[in-house]
Amino acid sequence: MAVADDVLASFNAADPATQWRRFEQLLWFDEGLGIWLDVSRMDMGPAQLQELRPRLTRAFEAMAALEAGAIANPDEQRQVGHYWLRNPELAPDPQAGLHIQQEIQRIEQFGAAICAGSLTNAAAVPFTDVLWIGIGGSGLGPLLITRALQDPGRGLPFHFFDNVDPDGFSRTLAGLAGRLTTTLVVVVSKSGGTPEPYLGMRQARQAVEAEGGSWSAQAVAVTMLGSKLDATAAAEGWLARFDMFDWVGGRSSVTSAVGLLPGVLVGADMGGFLAGAAAMDVCTRAPSLESNPAALLAAAWYAAGEGSGRRDMVVLPYRDRLELFSRYLQQ
Repeated sequence: MAVADDVLASFNAADPATQWRRFEQLLWFDEGLGIWLDVSRMDMGPAQLQELRPRLTRAFEAMAALEAGAIANPDEQRQVGHYWLRNPELAPDPQAGLHIQQEIQRIEQFGAAICAGSLTNAAAVPFTDVLWIGIGGSGLGPLLITRALQDPGRGLPFHFFDNVDPDGFSRTLAGLAGRLTTTLVVVVSKSGGTPEPYLGMRQARQAVEAEGGSWSAQAVAVTMLGSKLDATAAAEGWLARFDMFDWVGGRSSVTSAVGLLPGVLVGADMGGFLAGAAAMDVCTRAPSLESNPAALLAAAWYAAGEGSGRRDMVVLPYRDRLELFSRYLQQ
């Protein structure tokens, strides 16, 4: 039997007082956030935790360096700054922090105008639907946001091209028949040159124009400034363009325009969403194993997998709104 198994077996056989002490030692909670984390029944003991401390210390130091602006991708000389999106003051460049704040304000104002019906299509008719075209994190993040945060009767209905399945395109467009001229189409591509979003955009454009719509008056681009998609949107006078910063990866883009825009379009409190993300950032930067929930989870999973990933992790959301959360994490 492995040492880890001995730890859990001893715990299960222990008297309630001993079990309670271990629970107290390994419990993390934050009353303000309403989050409790109990890893006391995971197969790890004091010796394993002590062994992991040097590694976690290095991880804490590396995270601090990344947030301070260290280069994460030497080949492309890119930083990783999705942390700055929910706390612009952390950005090492004050101009970047200001740009983040300006983009958030623009997104909020745009979403409010669309939902209020003051920003309309070319025929001065309010928008009725949103067609979101994005692959990977550019699709899964918005899917999660809309399913988790939209309440009945609030915001606009969302439809997605998150694959290159021709049948999927046809079914989605058929469901929008008669409303394509009042459908806001959002095209998301960080590089602006990814073929999958381009294929979806081409299909959507043909359908909108075939129904008599004005593509440029209904299209929105979310991409890096200066990309091929951004240049096209600027040249054709699309309704709006929002920046997807080069230091934000698709898988961690949910607090950028990729997640904020769908959030405001379904009437969600995205200011609260950003505040919650910032609060979790603070919790998970504590340089101590016992006071850092992310470090505790990492240690528990490391022990459960015997340091080599020998176990499968299953995420089971018990809230209907979070049914897509496991898919989002899986990416």
